[in-house]
Amino acid sequence: MDDQFTFKALVVRESVDGSFARAIEEKQIGTLPKGEVLIKNHFAGLNYKDALSASGHKGISKFYPHTPGVDAGGVVASSNSVDFKPGDEVLVTGYDLGMNTSGGFQEYIRVPSGWVVPKPAGISLKEAMVYGTAGFTAGLSLYKMERMGQTPSKGEILVTGATGGVGSMAVGILAKAGYDVIASTGSETAHNYLKRLGASRIEPRSFANDESGKPLLRGEWAGAIDTVGGNTLATCVKACQRHGSVASCGLVASHELHMTVYPFLLNGINILGIDSAETEMPLRKEIWTRLSNQWKVDDLLSFGSFIPLEEITGQMDLILKGKTQGRVVVEFDQ
Repeated sequence: MDDQFTFKALVVRESVDGSFARAIEEKQIGTLPKGEVLIKNHFAGLNYKDALSASGHKGISKFYPHTPGVDAGGVVASSNSVDFKPGDEVLVTGYDLGMNTSGGFQEYIRVPSGWVVPKPAGISLKEAMVYGTAGFTAGLSLYKMERMGQTPSKGEILVTGATGGVGSMAVGILAKAGYDVIASTGSETAHNYLKRLGASRIEPRSFANDESGKPLLRGEWAGAIDTVGGNTLATCVKACQRHGSVASCGLVASHELHMTVYPFLLNGINILGIDSAETEMPLRKEIWTRLSNQWKVDDLLSFGSFIPLEEITGQMDLILKGKTQGRVVVEFDQ
């Protein structure tokens, strides 16, 4: 494709006064980073990390101008890799996409072939981006929990921040895998949404935010997927039943964790760190296969909101305020 070919992209620019501005601009193919695979984007999922990048968070993206977007799903436009050919449907989630490598909120991306996942059978590109990094993170959490012996027969699994991207996908994936799910949320209007995902019961945010200061609590759940961090993560661990696992995959409340070692030494609790961005390709493909088959959420598209690129900045403001529900997906012209 001609390097002068132009396309639409979200571009975040840093001003001399340290402020950041976002705008939809025209870019040229020749400005994309080096890589073996050029992809025409069809869909791109919005994540909390994307909104931070678009706000100038230097811990996410160091260099500006920049196009965020850690998720992309589309069709190979050209390839210098023997593994991919034009017309292949592919996914890219994680690695450095959208962080310091020009990301998914544009009509074309160019990436190393080692980042590209062939779209598995059993799922469409649109469905895959409803999952995106959020669904992949939830799936990786369950995979790690089951590697540590978690099974549906051991009891209920708590999901915190259950109406967010990772939380809502976790509820749906766990329910599909046969677990009884406790969905903890601060939203009083999302109960029907969470029940439709498969939550067996719904509790307020305070349910998973113990403030007693006790080092151990009575076992309330057999395991948990925590998207919140801080005291909520500590509560998930302290009130977990013996030999259960807690997957830690978020920090919207706090990056700090204050608790004793008693849950680990007396109850054998596992905290499982979930780093989805750098998941090795064999495991990445395995998780996507499960998400496309035995863990696939019923009526998956109904849990996504589909918007044009021009509306992405407003949705970023909402996700930073915790006011989105489920998954927001940019839909490009095809």
